[in-house]
Amino acid sequence: MAEDQKNTAPASETTKSQAAAPQASRVDRTFSSSRVPADTDAAGKTTIADGVVAKVAGIAAREVAGVYALGGGGARAFGAIRDAINATDLSQGVKVEVGETQAAADLTIVVEYPAPIQEVADNVRAAVAGAISRLVGLEVVEVNVEVNDVHIAGADDDDNESESRVA
Repeated sequence: MAEDQKNTAPASETTKSQAAAPQASRVDRTFSSSRVPADTDAAGKTTIADGVVAKVAGIAAREVAGVYALGGGGARAFGAIRDAINATDLSQGVKVEVGETQAAADLTIVVEYPAPIQEVADNVRAAVAGAISRLVGLEVVEVNVEVNDVHIAGADDDDNESESRVA
């Protein structure tokens, strides 16, 4: 037993010194406070997936006052299930076409009653175009907004409580 203890002590000390070596090299590195690389002329290509642009557009549209939801009826029903399991799809109701320097987006929205529909659609168009330009860096050629429905607060609850007109 004593020999086993003597053999494990040096092995653990060796392991500790080996583990400490990589940590010491991390400490020796100097990090600049800026994340911008020093060589901005470096060659390479950045590719942005369509899903990224769609997600940016969906987030921007949801932030506009008067927008109740995004997507058509079936997409919203499926979205409610995803929301229940904490798997929200932020690109629901958004379709995008992305080129090398330009993007186009099509959105389907539900407007909250009594918000002015045309004003909400214009605000969605501006917010989505601004977000794609600012965050993704693409020129936005068009943003089409389809108003699919108007949501009336409390309308879903009233259907269950109303009396039947037929006996």
